[in-house]
Amino acid sequence: MFQIILTLSDSYNIASSQQNFPSLYRINNQHMKFLLITLFCLPLLVQAQNKLIVVEGQSPNLFVAHKVAPKENYYSIGRIYNVSPKEVAPFNQLVLENGLSLGQKLKIPLVASNFLQVGNATEDEVVVPLYHIVKGKEGLNKISAHYNKVPIEALKKWNKLKGNGVANGTKLIVGYLKVKKDISPLSNMAKVKPADLVTSKLETKVETKTEATVKPAVVAKEPTLPAEVAKSVETTKKTTGVSLSVAEKVSNEPIATKPVKEAAPVNQAPKKVVAFKDFKEGLFKRDYNEQSSKGALIDEKGEAGIFKSTSGWEDGKYYCLHNSSTPGTIIKISSNVTGNSVYAKVLDLIPDIKQNAGLQIIISNAAAQALGMGEGKFDCSLNYIK
Repeated sequence: MFQIILTLSDSYNIASSQQNFPSLYRINNQHMKFLLITLFCLPLLVQAQNKLIVVEGQSPNLFVAHKVAPKENYYSIGRIYNVSPKEVAPFNQLVLENGLSLGQKLKIPLVASNFLQVGNATEDEVVVPLYHIVKGKEGLNKISAHYNKVPIEALKKWNKLKGNGVANGTKLIVGYLKVKKDISPLSNMAKVKPADLVTSKLETKVETKTEATVKPAVVAKEPTLPAEVAKSVETTKKTTGVSLSVAEKVSNEPIATKPVKEAAPVNQAPKKVVAFKDFKEGLFKRDYNEQSSKGALIDEKGEAGIFKSTSGWEDGKYYCLHNSSTPGTIIKISSNVTGNSVYAKVLDLIPDIKQNAGLQIIISNAAAQALGMGEGKFDCSLNYIK
């Protein structure tokens, strides 16, 4: 609370100044009014900045609401919420080039760049809690399913809950907003995210595992071998340190010609060899047919690029990056070279870097393999519902 006390001499000086220097008095009076208004509004501004951010929508289309303030545009709002303007505009069914209006209400999408439920933020980021206000008879199971099936134990830890019951009106943390600490004004609302429960449990299991808990392998009794063969096996074992299998012992081939395999380190997992399986057009074809029944198809032609991914090789789930459609859209991609087609799900926008200039779409290398294309760029045709 601010209190202004004027003495009699101050009052006389102000009155005198008003008579002798009317323009100067008007300026001082305007400054005083501005100061009073600022002091009055300051607590309101602080309160507005510290207001809880409530998540709306339902996964995978979660968002937070934003009301456009003076001098704000897509890019300044994107810096606040750590999201690309190219994602904000289509999410609101708006055109980026048309700009925004004062007081306009926007839905800020929660995507991989700004929404955190598992893991930690980068060094230049901080996390701000995002809340769900419990309504009716909602339980943790329903709330978990509503927000990307976040683990119930995580909800309990974030909100310091002991049981599964939550009262109506409870403000429940359901995730965190990742923002740049040196750019976003929301960084002053940052909190420390508790460590993930999954990581803690895994570490505990590794630490408590001892030799006593490891069951010895059951060794099958090998058949009795002829004396000459047994003697040859024993000689090989002494010279190489490797005990040969029964199949090798009874083989007609000379034992000395058998290659000696180098033993793998105990703690080193064997490398997984990824073999391509022919899933034809991929597992997202059914989803594409469902989407295409809801509207008119959009046709595009252009150049496609390829990114490396472990997805699709063994499950037939092909993915892509595309600027004109929203994440989750299924796109039919046809190679103009081979005539083959695949169906890929959009993950995100194409990164705005030099090597991606002019590309219409970027697909996973598993999808490219299914199209019969190798590495490099190629011409393609696209069909999808916007």
